[in-house]
Formats: sequence, C-alpha cells, structure tokens
Amino acid sequence: MKVRRLSTCQPGFEAKLKALTRYEAAQDAKVSGVVRAIIAAVRKRGDAAVLEYTHRFDRVKAASVAKLEVSRAQLRAALNGLPKKDVVSLRHAATRIRRFHERQLTRSWKYAEADGTQLGQIVTPLERVGLYVPGGKAAYPSSVLMNAIPAKVAGVPEVVMVSPNPNAMVLAAAAIAGVDRVIAIGGAQAVAALAYGTRAVPRVDKIFGPGNAYVAEAKRQVFGQVGIDMIAGPSEILIIGDGSTPADWVAMDLFSQAEHDELAQAILLSPRRAYLDQVQAAMRRLIREMPRHKVIAASLAGRGALIETRGLNEACEIANRIAPEHLELSVARPQALLPKLRHAGAIFLGRWSSEAIGDYCAGPNHVLPTAGTARFSSPLGVYDFQKRTSMINVSRKGARTLGRLASNLAHGEGLFAHARSAEYRQ
Repeated sequence: MKVRRLSTCQPGFEAKLKALTRYEAAQDAKVSGVVRAIIAAVRKRGDAAVLEYTHRFDRVKAASVAKLEVSRAQLRAALNGLPKKDVVSLRHAATRIRRFHERQLTRSWKYAEADGTQLGQIVTPLERVGLYVPGGKAAYPSSVLMNAIPAKVAGVPEVVMVSPNPNAMVLAAAAIAGVDRVIAIGGAQAVAALAYGTRAVPRVDKIFGPGNAYVAEAKRQVFGQVGIDMIAGPSEILIIGDGSTPADWVAMDLFSQAEHDELAQAILLSPRRAYLDQVQAAMRRLIREMPRHKVIAASLAGRGALIETRGLNEACEIANRIAPEHLELSVARPQALLPKLRHAGAIFLGRWSSEAIGDYCAGPNHVLPTAGTARFSSPLGVYDFQKRTSMINVSRKGARTLGRLASNLAHGEGLFAHARSAEYRQ
C-alpha cells in the first residue's frame, strides 16, 4: 500500500500540496452528450423514454412508469420485514437527525417603522422536492434520512424519491423519514423526469441527493429549470493529530473515506513524525482486513497523504486552505484549535468523534460541501428546503418620504417611469 509522505519543511511543499488537493469537476464530453440526449428524449416522449432507459440501463421491465411506483403498503412491509436491530438503528438515527434539524427552522418575521410602513420576510417551504437515492449495491438509507427529514421539518408537503431497484433498507428509511412517493427509476432519466415532469412523475421544484457521473451531469444540465442541492465531488477527510489518539483509530478513520471511491481523499496532518510512522504502519497492517482494500489502496495512492507540520497551528492554517468536507481534530485539546479553523463542512472534536458517526447518526447533516467549496458553502439543512419572500407594506406617510428618495435615485439611473411611479404616491 502506497501513501505519499510530505513535510511542510520540504522545498516545493506548497506546489505539492496544491497539486494533491486540486480537484476539478471537469465535464466529460461523452457523459455530457449522453445526458443531453436522455433529457431531450424525456422532455419529448415522457414516460415512454423513461421506461426505455430504465430497461436499457437497469434491466427493469414494466408496463408503465406508474407500475414502478412503490406503494405505502410496500414501504410498511419493507420496514416490518427488517431485523429488529436495523429498525431500531434507523429510528434512533432519524430521531437524532430530526432533533438537530428542528433547531434550524427559520420563521417569517416583520417589523413596523414609525410612519406605519411594515417590512418583513415571509418564509415558506418548497412545495415539492425530488430526492435521488442510489439503488442496488450502492444503497444508502442514511442519505434518505439526511435529505427527507430536513425537508419534512421545513414543511415540504411532498417529497418524491426516485431510486433504481431500491432495497428493503432504503424503502424502510423512506417510510421512517416520511417520504410521500417512491418511484423505482434512476439515472439521468429520473432526474429529467423530476425536472420537467411526465404523466407518472410529478415535476419538482428542487432536486437533492447523490448519484453517479450521469446523475451529477443531469443535475447540472437541468439546473435553472429546477433548483439542485450541489454538484458534489469525491468524499474527503482531513485529520489533525497530535499523537494522543491510537494510531489504529486514525488509520481506520482515513480508510472510512478512502473506501468510498478511488478519487476520495484522506489526509493526516501531524507535527510528530513518529506518530505519522505509527499510523502508516497501522494502515499497512489493517488494510488486509478491508473488503474494499483495492479501492482504499487506489484512493490513498492517488490522493492520500501523511504530512508532517511544524506545529498544530500550521496544521490549522493548512486545513483552512484545503477547506475539507470532514475535519477531525484528533488532539488532546480540540477546543483550543476550534477558533483557529474557518473552513470545513463539519468538524469532529476529540478522539471519540469519528467521522463515521457523523455519517449516520450524530444528528448534523452528512451532505457537506466538497472540493474546497466549504470556503463559501454550508452543509445541507432545513434552510435548503425553504424560500424567502420579501414583504413590503408602505404606509401613505411613508410613500411621501420614500417616494422622493426613490424618485431621486431613479432619475440618477435614467429610469423615468420608475421615478414617475414613485412620484405619483408622494
């Protein structure tokens, strides 16, 4: 197993770090062309095109798209058919996720000025959202909980989930999270159906959820017709370690992200060279036990690193430049480092806070900004399922004062109808 070793004292370190952390979500021309054709077909032929692509890509035959909708009875049956420990785990995770997201709920507000003018903001939920959930072997019930629960907390009346060949765990999670409709379709054709609507698939206002390159490209192409959550890059973890956490624990935390796919990134920063040696030795030993050892090895060889820093402060500076999706402070005094950190999707404090717990059941959302976008983006939350409308109720007295002000500004911009409109109300 290969993983690069770097030191901030090495000549050329900055260039090496920049090359290591650079990820460009470049559009693949072939993927883009295929997706464009699929979207055009779905827009033109609706359900017939969706059925055609579903048969071609997912090997699923059905008389109609309506026949691929999963009934509420089937959702309940999936939930009732799971082993008790799985049901308990899903329900407990759902409770924690709901409890956290209820604190994010934003409500409408207004205030009155002295002349009687009222100003405010009306906060309303989106009317209908689409949730894409990968199916088959790449089944993620945790994604169902992390997307559907905030939507329901926000008050979204209808959550429509699409998933190719959804397994029982995914369907059970949908039942627990309160998903309203589940349709067993996937791929770019499912995204197109959600964006434009067909006879069987309702048009949504915004699409959420992860998927493969074709799904991501489809979301990119329909953006503007509908909203989307984000175009996510490969998963990332950055760990700052001072040597106080067992090396095996840190090695496994690095593996937990590397096993996602070959482009995932796992980096450890530490001022202790001996500790980096211990973690590297643990990685070499533990990787033999990993069912996805080939994916882990490829990820670490391609984009992983163990980096020796001059101190923990420098490690924090580097972390801010990388702006990782997940940042673990695996140090004895994590609270002391927290004020030094500005950019991360989620920060895990102390040796007991593994990123894996955050993925499933801590409570905060596991849908996080990647590829350095934590510099300007936030985790998925209730606010992503709400929209805000400005409320302006100008009083007669306020119209005189504000009318003069608006008129002056409008004349300055050469917009005379604007000025006259304001002047009429003075």
